[in-house]
Amino acid sequence: MSEAVVTGIGVAVPNGMGHEEFWAASLRGDSAIREVRRFDASAYPARLAGEIGDFEPGAHLPGRLVPQTDRMTQLALVAAEWALADAGLEPGAYDSAEMGVSTAGSFGGFEFGQRELEKLWSHGPAHVSAYMSFAWFYAVNSGQISIRHDMRGPSGVLVGDQAGGLDAVAQARRNVRKGTPLVVSGGMESSLCPYGWTARVSGGELSTGDDVHDAYRPFAAGARGHVPGEGGAMLVVEDGERARARGARVYGRIAGCGATFDPAPEREAEPGLRRAVEDALADAGLEPSAVGVVFADGWGTVAADRTEAKAINGVFGPGAVPVTVPKTMTGRLNSGAGPVDLAWALLAMRDGVIPPTVNVPEAASEYGIDLVTEPRHRNLDAALVLARGEGGFNSAMVLSCLT
Repeated sequence: MSEAVVTGIGVAVPNGMGHEEFWAASLRGDSAIREVRRFDASAYPARLAGEIGDFEPGAHLPGRLVPQTDRMTQLALVAAEWALADAGLEPGAYDSAEMGVSTAGSFGGFEFGQRELEKLWSHGPAHVSAYMSFAWFYAVNSGQISIRHDMRGPSGVLVGDQAGGLDAVAQARRNVRKGTPLVVSGGMESSLCPYGWTARVSGGELSTGDDVHDAYRPFAAGARGHVPGEGGAMLVVEDGERARARGARVYGRIAGCGATFDPAPEREAEPGLRRAVEDALADAGLEPSAVGVVFADGWGTVAADRTEAKAINGVFGPGAVPVTVPKTMTGRLNSGAGPVDLAWALLAMRDGVIPPTVNVPEAASEYGIDLVTEPRHRNLDAALVLARGEGGFNSAMVLSCLT
């Protein structure tokens, strides 16, 4: 069976555009959580977000493409371009039918959709862009990436909220193992507009704090919700043998995956996160002791953090493995979160350093975890990434160095 490896990383997040800028900022502990600037959020109960600042799509994309696409798709196209460049693909390395796309979606093109709906109500249907037919759709990133790079192999989109990004990369791995040599995979979100913000606020789990250093503090005493953000990452997932044959640099191997659903609340049964971790480890053929770090989901509420800590401690033992939540620097990115955590994990394995959880001096004792709050140097042969989504989605992915 083909081995799926990652050969290219493209990151677009609030604290860094491009994977090396993002990595350097992460090791410095640079947080990009600020007051929302893309619209006036003063009347909402939550007012903080991780925003990407200086992004001008016209500097990266053809002018004709910009009015056709939502900001999330523009970011996805740029991140995919960076990932492919990072993978060092020469023209003609693969036929178009040998390359696919697997992305995750959550909100879709909310900003584009809001703008066109405003035109509909204020000016009439003749003023609505024809591109509204697809620019809002959660599957549009897969379509636009495949068109731009002539990728006609197996492609698709997965929807699982925060867990969806890992699910999309897991699907990329499955397609590689079935014979597709290369798949661009990841997730990207950008819904920082009144339409998207209202949808987020309605969930009731956003932090309403205004102190950027105190609003999003997973695993801290009295954690009170999370801060959302925009951005994500695209990865080049490639057949290991084909990648080595063309002399590609390999960041790591997608060693194991697990996905579960939580039972309905009325059943009062055990949540599914621990089983997802155990399934991923079994798929990777690794014992828990082989994992050098866990990149936690870090929902940021006491109940959710307690559930996650219980799952981690149940598999590894209390305090037995370093745990980090570097998304405290970017905010929770929904479908973009898992792929960004994978990028952090791959770069951590490359450089032997775990990025920190910022704004949390230490984990509350009730969680019993070894939370990394400063960059920690450690040789890493394997890393575990966790993601959880609204509605009971759980995903876990094990990355390992090549042996």
